[in-house]
Order: sequence, then structure tokens, then C-alpha cells
Amino acid sequence: MDRMRMNRSSHSNELTAHAGSLLLAHPSLLDPNFRRSVILLTAYGESEGSIGVVVNRPIGKTLGEYDPELSTSLLADVPLFIGGPVVRDQLILVAWKLSAEAGVFKLYFGIDHLKAQQILQDDPEFQLRGYLGHAGWSEGQLDAEIEQKSWVVSGCLPVLDGKPEEIDWHELICHERPELRLLADAPDDPSLN
Repeated sequence: MDRMRMNRSSHSNELTAHAGSLLLAHPSLLDPNFRRSVILLTAYGESEGSIGVVVNRPIGKTLGEYDPELSTSLLADVPLFIGGPVVRDQLILVAWKLSAEAGVFKLYFGIDHLKAQQILQDDPEFQLRGYLGHAGWSEGQLDAEIEQKSWVVSGCLPVLDGKPEEIDWHELICHERPELRLLADAPDDPSLN
């Protein structure tokens, strides 16, 4: 699926969520599953619910280390992440490519090993990641959480083209919402301040 530029709501300067958006956890969100997380929203629906994967929680393993059958394939060096709290034992492969000059974000979610290898063979510019689990929201739940300020919607998709360890929640949240810097700078344990 191809995704064009981010949609801004007509009554504010805030982005509206859609598949291909990044969700940044608000600094006050304390749920350990999502604390300081950056989520790539892969499916968004006001009536069907939404799905995404946490893109800034690498586990320090590759697909080749996780699945010995992939250790000699094109997928052997693909980094593995904790994708979210839903179905953590399920491996989800996600591929994307951002064409900044054209304003197009191409996204493949939940592809199998063969499709992933074919994508990499056809176009090595695609980024490929493996995720254990995902994040999910029921109908209307994500919109309610965004309205309650649990999430900040971001249009900083170019960060996905870098190395996985370069996706920095602090940098993104301060770029998107500078007024949150003080909260973002606070330590996890205030007694350490």
C-alpha cells in the first residue's frame, strides 16, 4: 500500500493518524509496554481498529539468530524487535521504503519469508524488520487515546530509513512538540533527579 503525506486536521496544526503515521508516546504515558515508544501505525480504521509495531525496541538479535532456518538466507541479518504486547510469540515481517522526493511511503506488513526475500531482491532500498508481537487498538480506542494526549502523531518518517538504533524517541518528541521537552527530559525515577 502506498501512503502519501501526513494529514493535518483542519482545526489545528496537529497531524491526524493514518496507516503510515508514527505514534510517539507522550512523556506522561507510563505503561511499560509503551513508555517512550515510537510506533509505526500499519493499519488505521475508525471502525475496524488499528495495528502498529514499536520500532525503537530492538532485542539485539537478527532473524538468522532467532530462526536457524533463516541463517543462510537474505533475511539472516534483518534486525528483530519487540513489536508490542499483542501475540508476542508471533513473528511479523514488515518492509518499507520512503521516497521523500515523491512524498510516497510504501509499506508491506505481515509478509512471509518468501515475499520478504523477493522484495529485497527486487529493490534493496527497502528497509526490512522483524517484530515479535504488535500493538493493537479496538474500534475508536486509538482516536480516544490520541484525544487524551497519550500519543503524539508524527510525520518524521525519514527516521525509519536510518539504522534501527538511531530511532530516538526523545529527539522525535522534542522535535514534534518542543513544549514537552521538560517532561521528556525527566528521568524514569524522579528520585534520581
